[in-house]
Amino acid sequence: MSPWQTLNWVSGVGLAATWLYHTLAARRGIPQIADLNRPEYAVAAGTKLPRVSIIVPARNEEAMIETAVRSLLTIDYPDYELVVVDDRSDDGTGEILDRLKAEYGGRLVVVHVRELPPGWLGKTHAMWSAARAGSSESTLLQSTPSEWILFSDADVVHAPEALRRAVNYAERERADHMVLLPTMLMESVGERMMISFFQAMFIFAYRPWKVRDPKARDSMGVGAFNMVRRSAYEKIGTYESMRLSVVDDMRLGEKVKQAGLASRVAFGEGMVEIRWAVGARGVVQNLTKNFFAQVRYNVAFAIVAAGGLLWLHLGPWVGTVLAPGWSRMGYAVSLGCLVSVYAAMGRRTKIRTGYVLLHPVASVLMVFTLLRSTVVTLVRGGVEWRGTFYALKDLKRNR
Repeated sequence: MSPWQTLNWVSGVGLAATWLYHTLAARRGIPQIADLNRPEYAVAAGTKLPRVSIIVPARNEEAMIETAVRSLLTIDYPDYELVVVDDRSDDGTGEILDRLKAEYGGRLVVVHVRELPPGWLGKTHAMWSAARAGSSESTLLQSTPSEWILFSDADVVHAPEALRRAVNYAERERADHMVLLPTMLMESVGERMMISFFQAMFIFAYRPWKVRDPKARDSMGVGAFNMVRRSAYEKIGTYESMRLSVVDDMRLGEKVKQAGLASRVAFGEGMVEIRWAVGARGVVQNLTKNFFAQVRYNVAFAIVAAGGLLWLHLGPWVGTVLAPGWSRMGYAVSLGCLVSVYAAMGRRTKIRTGYVLLHPVASVLMVFTLLRSTVVTLVRGGVEWRGTFYALKDLKRNR
């Protein structure tokens, strides 16, 4: 057997083993994740639920901010406060929020941030400022401290019962941190292609069913619905300890897990909805900001990750077509696992299984995005985010 044939066999068998292991783990693990739409998670009328502070940072969000805020002002929850922070917006965001404040009165608190202190990202500073509600140092709100804090993005639409079910579930589980996975709204082939790739990659990069396991290192945070008990938030050092974290949502979940606190993840189709990007180009643009941050601004790690992505996601296709003789069997097995993953995802996300045929294109685009994020960040010497530049040396110092 030639060295090339040996390499093909080793690569194919390795791919098959990797895909089989993760696919089977996902098949066992995903059914263990709570689905808050199920009847057993309904909350009886009159159930006493703890006070929640909902915090929404917003910078130049005029397109969606009114829809998002109105959805939160009409939720079916007995005791909550909504704080929206206008973070130096130069579009109509501030005016829209002031109009909503005049309409809803005390149910909505609007904070206008005019200047960003040094050493902070705008978003983390906005969330940290609002979350100080009820402390002796706070000048933003004069209210009883809430037991839970929900951080949500300014382009997210919440169903009326989402918070009620999520808090009730978190209380039943005695959790300190709770992530409700959002429903992704997709209106183009490019969006469906890229989001379905994300979901397939999900079972490798993150194992949401292991988040609840205190012995596992797996953690998760999602900007659309990142809810943390106030005592846990303070224990991990608040957002002050993540001042320059570009991937602040994931970092929050990671710090909760590192502190030995209980974290939970739940499904809930239609409860929290977001259109994350417009087209495949939008996905690439969004990830250019934070993909390099996901690999801790480590160039070597970024290169290895790019190679690993190509091997895992493009390798099954290339090997099944081009590998000689029986050496293609390993690649074919891994490709079969990939198809089964798309079929399973389709039952939950309504993305047709046929999108698996676009998986190779998405693989190449994702690797391109990772390398683009790395190069752009290095060339610029930092990250440009919503009109503010953050130097790479500062981002590395406080991730």
